[in-house]
Amino acid sequence: MQNAQPLVKTANALVAPGKGILAADESTSTIGARFAALGVENVERNRRDYREMLVSAAGASEFISGVILYDETLRQNCADGTPFVELLEERGIIPGIKVDTRAHPLAGAPGEVVTEGLDGLRDRMAEYYEIGARFAKWRAVIAIGPHLPSSYCIEVNAHALARYAALAQEAGLVPIIEPEVLMDGDHGIDRCYDVTQDALREVYSQLAAQRVMLEGTLLKCNMVLSGKEASNRAEQEEVAERTVDCLMRNVPAAVPGIAFLSGGQGDDEATDNLRTINIRGKEVGAPWQLTFSFARALQSTPLQIWAANGGAPLPAQKAFYHRASQTAAARNAA
Repeated sequence: MQNAQPLVKTANALVAPGKGILAADESTSTIGARFAALGVENVERNRRDYREMLVSAAGASEFISGVILYDETLRQNCADGTPFVELLEERGIIPGIKVDTRAHPLAGAPGEVVTEGLDGLRDRMAEYYEIGARFAKWRAVIAIGPHLPSSYCIEVNAHALARYAALAQEAGLVPIIEPEVLMDGDHGIDRCYDVTQDALREVYSQLAAQRVMLEGTLLKCNMVLSGKEASNRAEQEEVAERTVDCLMRNVPAAVPGIAFLSGGQGDDEATDNLRTINIRGKEVGAPWQLTFSFARALQSTPLQIWAANGGAPLPAQKAFYHRASQTAAARNAA
């Protein structure tokens, strides 16, 4: 591993008070589906223009500490020829990179998936560092169902997360570790709590086995929620209580911060839950910074406005600034 101090410094900068992380790492196919719904052609220029609109928004760095990019975007230049990485650095925003190659069916486990991308990862990490990335992200996907998840699924995904994290730190990149328990389904909040706890326990066991320095990592995880299709979904106060309790029992205090994903929640639901979680975290003396790493909850409204205005940046940037400021305010709630 390189000198540990830069890793610790970067990890803490990413969860600095009042700031959070923008997840803009959608694959070409994923952003293409969102473009198609709004009548936008999925070509490189449009993808570049859209992401440039986000990261160049005036004042965004007041609330955004880092941006997770896709491989294409990390290598792109802005319309004026400025590399994306340089644009971010000029604004005091840390460039990051998604390094997994998405989830694939898990052999021997019908209905479950494992995230792949470890082959050749050491070389890719070194290249990403040279381009200018200073943190990375790997997402594991854990579904809840009548007989899911299996302990096998949790174990193999946790092992992959730990191997990725070790390689990231070796390359000088802060690993964001993301075991996402999906909110798809009709399960109650108790079931989400149990599965989230099982996943976190296995992840931190595997990280210890792979000699990962926790002070140079961040956790990105789901809130403890009722399933989308559940009747009588849990209210904000219960979400906050159960989420913070689960984290207090299973995440080491050495981790500098926890960045919540929005996970399919609406803009307001994700922001309101983040606010209540931060209030609860302060009440119980949570040892980590509790922040956000949102994608859709920050981007959905700006994307719609950008598309509706033919790609004109300013109206969409105003909407993005508003969403980022509202989310940062929730993260600061006391």
